[in-house]
Amino acid sequence: MDIRQRMIYWKGEKYWVGKLIDQPEIMTQGGTLEELEENLVDAYRLMVLDDVPAEHEIKEIVLAV
Repeated sequence: MDIRQRMIYWKGEKYWVGKLIDQPEIMTQGGTLEELEENLVDAYRLMVLDDVPAEHEIKEIVLAV
């Protein structure tokens, strides 16, 4: 199944940086635009729990920021 997303991107000091417009919490970088796009696809898959098995557990954790 293909899912279409729009990304916004720019050239930083060393890397290309980008994020998904409709899900701005998904943000990453890459040495090239192609690598940036690949990294965004990987980050999207992780964020939407694509690889989580049907039987899984959830635990709340505290992040000190």
